[in-house]
Order: sequence, then C-alpha cells, then structure tokens
Amino acid sequence: MRKLPRKFFNRPTIEVAIDLLGCRLVSHIGGVKTGGTIVETEAYIGEDDPACHASRGPTRRNRVMYGPPGYLYVYFTYGNHFMANIVTETESFPAAVLLRGIEPLYDLGTMSRRRKTKDLFNIASGPGKLTRALGLTTGHNGTDLKGDTVFVSGPSDNTGRIMASPRIGIGQGGSEKLWRFYLENNPHVSRGSAYNKRHCYDLEYAGNINFSIESESTID
Repeated sequence: MRKLPRKFFNRPTIEVAIDLLGCRLVSHIGGVKTGGTIVETEAYIGEDDPACHASRGPTRRNRVMYGPPGYLYVYFTYGNHFMANIVTETESFPAAVLLRGIEPLYDLGTMSRRRKTKDLFNIASGPGKLTRALGLTTGHNGTDLKGDTVFVSGPSDNTGRIMASPRIGIGQGGSEKLWRFYLENNPHVSRGSAYNKRHCYDLEYAGNINFSIESESTID
C-alpha cells in the first residue's frame, strides 16, 4: 500500500467515505507508529448539511474545511473527545469524512495504553476512541496527509460487504441521510442507536435511494 494522493480526496465526499473503508490510517506520533484498517466513516457535505460544521458558514473553528482536500480537520467535542476528519472535494467547498473506527494493526500495546483498555474491540471503535488510540489532538488540525505524521495508505483491500446508515449522534437535522458507511459484521465498528440499526442498508440499495431514507418510498 502507498500513501493516497491528494486527488483521491478531491472527489465527491460520499465516494471518498466509501473508498476509505479498507484503507490504512497511520500516525507517527512521539516516535511511535500506530494505526489500523478503516472500518467506519461518515460524510459531512457543505453548508446545506445541517449536521455539518459548515452549516453556519465559515468560522475560525472550521476554516480547515474550506481549504484544500487531503488535510486533517480535528476538533474537540463534548468536553472530552477529539474527532478527526479528512477534508474532501474542491478548495472553498466545506466537506469532510469523519473517521469513526479502525481495526487496530500497528503497535496494539501503545494504543491499548493510550486508551487504558485491553479490550481489542474497544480500542478504536468510535471516533473519540480512535483519536485517543492514535494520539491525535487539535494540535494535528490542518495536518497534510501527504506528510509522515498522519497519512492514509491504499488502495483498499476490503472484500467485505459495505453497509450504509444514518449518521450517529447528530440529532434530527440530516438524520434522513444514509451517510454513515461501515464494514458489515466487523467487531471494530461503533455501536449505533436503534434508529441507526433499523435504517441500515447494503451499499447498492442505499445508492438506489440516493443515500436518503426520504427517497425510499420512490423505489418499487
């Protein structure tokens, strides 16, 4: 596998979110290499997406989203967690893929100590867990993924079934969008709510209804 080029991220966000599944997310922090296979992502697209940080326009916090693709957008949320996203699409259009879960591969000991757990399936099965396991903080906001500190390598080696569901923890705004993607039956995928589990579909069907529950009634 090789580092993904910038053109990989300069594409529609949903395509990037899907194609990242099975790729490797790697961090070199504190002289330690950690990382794993990406198993879960979410797409956030533009100012018209009420769940996107750009829904209220450009701010000091989200300015990285308006920059070129292939950079990390890391923010602090709930007073406890860092969330890592990869900026997508063309510069000045705010869109990103949230990295929700990885299957740990590199230096499980370090990731386990950072997370303070020996449960392999709990090390990086959620966006806040993932950043802690990899040592990512807001200090890595704006990191170029073409560098050596944090990068994604590919192409994907996934051969499993990809599923789509509503995004997790966003409230009502944008909850009809099937913009969460994950590898079916992978134990490193985070747990969704009953709503997420009720509205999960295989990738082909989700694409046929335009990745939106609102479009489901139009399909015969």
